[in-house]
Amino acid sequence: MFDPGTRALVTGGTSGIGKAIAAALTSAGCRVTAAGVETFDVSDDASVRKLAGSFDRLDILVNAAGTILRGGAEFDVSNFEKVVDINLTGTMRVSTACRPLLATSRGCILNLASMLSFFGGGHAPAYSASKGGIVQLTKSLAIAWAAEGIRVNAIAPGWIETGMTKPVREDAARSKAIVDRTPLRRWGTPDDVAGAAVFLCSPAAAFITGAVLPVDGGYSAA
Repeated sequence: MFDPGTRALVTGGTSGIGKAIAAALTSAGCRVTAAGVETFDVSDDASVRKLAGSFDRLDILVNAAGTILRGGAEFDVSNFEKVVDINLTGTMRVSTACRPLLATSRGCILNLASMLSFFGGGHAPAYSASKGGIVQLTKSLAIAWAAEGIRVNAIAPGWIETGMTKPVREDAARSKAIVDRTPLRRWGTPDDVAGAAVFLCSPAAAFITGAVLPVDGGYSAA
């Protein structure tokens, strides 16, 4: 699907959805660098510059690094700022650092939005606000960088089986309510998201930019 030598960077690429996207891009023929929190910090300018500077070519950037704080922790302003800094500002940091490389290759960026980009999340105001921001950042960068040949899109996963959603899946009542509302009547898997990600990063999506694709089993349509 991809030309030989296509280079991809996936932040948050060592777990969950990011890991699945990294694996799917590799299977489709890309040379992938999966950068996880163990070795790379999207909230640190120097760390971002160092990672971007390690590439001599980059065709695809997937911004999958993200976090959520539960138990009401996001109502604390310092925690709110931390989540937004990782999820939203971190996406901008990495995108800006990689822009010269992507302009040279006329490459693409894929951001991770969420169904909470469209709904309020009473339990997670910072996560919801950051993911709402991702949608507008995606559209704004798509417009701003189109002249350089850089496409910018996002996917908005619904309820996906990852470590981040484990507490919800283990709550039988909440899990049942989610499945009952989802037209496809199941939780999604990281691989469900990865397929959509590969498409949006591929030449098949060459005329798509500024788009946000829900991957939620119909949850947002119900």
